[in-house]
Amino acid sequence: MKLQTLVAASLAGVATAVVPRDYKGQIIFGPHNLQANHAPHAVDMAAIMDMKLRQHATDMKDGMFGYNKYKKQPPTACVRGRAGEYACDRVDMKGFLRHQDMHSRTRTGNDIWGWTSPDGREFGLVGQSDGTAFVEVLKDGNLQYIGRLDTQTGTSLWRDVKVIGHHAYIGSEAEDHGMQVFDLTKLLKVDPKHPETFDKALDLAAHFDKFGSSHNIVANEETETIFAVGTSRWLPCRGGLWMIDVSNPRRPQDNGCVYQDGYVHDAQCVIYKGPDRRFRGHEICFNYNENALTIVDITVRAIPKQISRTTYNGAAYTHQGWLATEDHRYLLLDDELDEVVGSEPAEDGKTTTYIVDVTDLTYPVFRGIYKSPIISIDHNQYVIDGISYQSNYGSGLRIVNVTSIAEDDTGAGFEEIGSFDVYPEDDEVGSREFHGSWSVYPFFKSGHLLLNSIERGVYSLKLKN
Repeated sequence: MKLQTLVAASLAGVATAVVPRDYKGQIIFGPHNLQANHAPHAVDMAAIMDMKLRQHATDMKDGMFGYNKYKKQPPTACVRGRAGEYACDRVDMKGFLRHQDMHSRTRTGNDIWGWTSPDGREFGLVGQSDGTAFVEVLKDGNLQYIGRLDTQTGTSLWRDVKVIGHHAYIGSEAEDHGMQVFDLTKLLKVDPKHPETFDKALDLAAHFDKFGSSHNIVANEETETIFAVGTSRWLPCRGGLWMIDVSNPRRPQDNGCVYQDGYVHDAQCVIYKGPDRRFRGHEICFNYNENALTIVDITVRAIPKQISRTTYNGAAYTHQGWLATEDHRYLLLDDELDEVVGSEPAEDGKTTTYIVDVTDLTYPVFRGIYKSPIISIDHNQYVIDGISYQSNYGSGLRIVNVTSIAEDDTGAGFEEIGSFDVYPEDDEVGSREFHGSWSVYPFFKSGHLLLNSIERGVYSLKLKN
């Protein structure tokens, strides 16, 4: 069943905003027509989870997660737009491991993160519905399976992991899962010839059980704080930021809640160094709250203060975003359902990224958009030195140069400089479905990028010089 069909009923009778066009008939999106006071297309997390669970059930029935469904592939250079079965542009495949090669019984992937040891070894933390797999990224970019940590309770399509120091913090939508705390230095002692399945009773540094399920894990290394988001709306934090002090990883401490704007899907929390002098040096969280960008000051944990709440034309499910400039003046925001719903400016189904000016934290302004050349749903992105690394479901990894944002915040100067598509099945026409890549980890000094695919496995990729 097409996702557009699943959301059609909830959108019946909703009018699309009228927006101006230039003399060629092309729509121009800027503050004049991105500004909005409400989000008539928006749905909540329960609705989007239902869509994904239905699609996954259909995919399971169709054999998409079967044993040996996908072939192994050795490292492959991108030549004339192809790397084996994969469409690509200036991005080589340095390594690939299927989910079954990492001993996943469900063979279903989700989040990805990374860790660099003190001696420079690079490791990937590969989220799967039944646990977390650990792989080493070798010097040439190839991947070596090291071991895994099984889920704390049951399986779930959603698992999220972040790292502070040498500890991983792992949450899941699995019932009663809580947060696993795992000491990553254990990986340094593993003989790759004998991968290890770590014992969740004996090998965890700690287990935080104040909540059961969570949707995402957010980390601020500067303050040694983990934020669990998307916990139960019936618990004290009501699905908002659940702040956890991990200055002692073996004894994580409950540090309070931010629940003024309800459910938080994802967030980025930083020590603010931007142009708004009122908040410099404060710990500021940019929250992606289903139908709005919400900015909060959590410097004093006991009395968090909501600074602003801003929705936008086209909001369907405000999913994730990342600060786009070192001076904290701009951020890029992705909406997970605007392409599915067909709400402007994503009515053509091409991946749409929103450009937000947060110069004044009390009054963010949506300045423009960037549209990918491909029809696909966006999911996660991270920005490093003016380059946005986007994981866009069916169209895979898209690498976009956004350095022009300081001079032109309309998005007109954004340029895609590389791509690697891990879902060949929709190459001809693209798709607005939840297949393909879930997330990307672009922070290794080596330049190797890890991309986790829902169906196939984990990829080590590298942009050509």
